[in-house]
Amino acid sequence: MACSTELYMTTDKRALAEEQPLPETLRRMSLLMRVICFLALGRPDLDDHWKSLHSEQAFETVRSRLCSILASTITAASVLLAISGVFVSTGSPVPSFDYTSPAPHCLLFLSLMLAMIAMLTSGSSMIRWVHTDRQWTQEQLKPGGYFVLSYLLSIVTPIFFVAWSLNCFMFAMLIAGFYSQSTICRVVTALWLVTYVVNVGTILIDFMWKYAKSLNSR
Repeated sequence: MACSTELYMTTDKRALAEEQPLPETLRRMSLLMRVICFLALGRPDLDDHWKSLHSEQAFETVRSRLCSILASTITAASVLLAISGVFVSTGSPVPSFDYTSPAPHCLLFLSLMLAMIAMLTSGSSMIRWVHTDRQWTQEQLKPGGYFVLSYLLSIVTPIFFVAWSLNCFMFAMLIAGFYSQSTICRVVTALWLVTYVVNVGTILIDFMWKYAKSLNSR
């Protein structure tokens, strides 16, 4: 037991000794890079993430969280792919709600394509994160540049494609609903549009508030 405790303390001291400050190349980030960093890691800078690269346990925690996000993204993309595929390949069972007209059908097909891209990018990003080595990542991040952008986009890009796929599907349904001959269908579509705008607005306000709060806490 004493030997185990001594080994743990030695390892911990070695980790502290190896810890390095955030390189200057990673401190100078444009506004766009800060936003991408916030979307990927929940912080507008790489300070906390850089610290996690000095501890195997902290890095495993970060890796597990990001793999969980990517797994959820794959699930969402799979659902969108299945639903969009059904709508694209079948006609409307209700004459008053025709989603086979050119505009909705084009948006549904675009939603299908984006969902497929989201699945591919999510899968490749998950493979990348599962096999990522902590020390190698640390060395690659030091110079900054392209690798940092690629590193952050491996998390953000799949979510981006899923979001656009979902929006294309919703706009297809909204167009079909507003062009419907049924008054009830148009009323339901209008309520759906209001709910959609309120939810998107709430998400954007929450995002901006958290981003501003994280900037003030630096």
